[in-house]
Amino acid sequence: MITPPRLACIALALALLTCAAQAGEPVAEPTDYRMSDFRAPVPASLAGARVVDTAAAHALMEAGAVMIDVYPRAPKPPNLPANTVWREPAHESIEGGHWLPNVGYGKLAAEPEAYFRRHLERLSGGDKAKPLVFFCLENCWMSWNAAKRALEWGYSNVVWYPEGTDGWRAAAHPIARAEPAP
Repeated sequence: MITPPRLACIALALALLTCAAQAGEPVAEPTDYRMSDFRAPVPASLAGARVVDTAAAHALMEAGAVMIDVYPRAPKPPNLPANTVWREPAHESIEGGHWLPNVGYGKLAAEPEAYFRRHLERLSGGDKAKPLVFFCLENCWMSWNAAKRALEWGYSNVVWYPEGTDGWRAAAHPIARAEPAP
């Protein structure tokens, strides 16, 4: 006879096996931007871009590539009491990188799109062949979206670093407090 505790153990074991099987499945590269669930497993590729690991991202940075962090700004909580001072949480990024927040969403409003275009022009010095390395956190679609958008705007040396600051930190490379580009 299967007792309720034993049945619960069997159900848990089946659930864990299902999760483990799904975790190993590769993610297909979509044809369009990711519109939601930005913190989820990412594909291994981005058509038109080079995909690099931490060692290659570090080598690119040492060679003069522009490191672009697209991690979003923390939203102000909607339920703050009146007269509460909102202090945005600190953001840490790759030392020497440039933080362009909120440009990795699937659809950009006119203002963030103009901000992104303006800063890509500035950071590349107008050279659409300059190496641009896009990153966020590990398993974050925002860097994938931002790199895809740069490709669509004609940048030809787009590099996607999907391990992001998590991979950088794990390799003991320098991390520093970042301020968003104005």
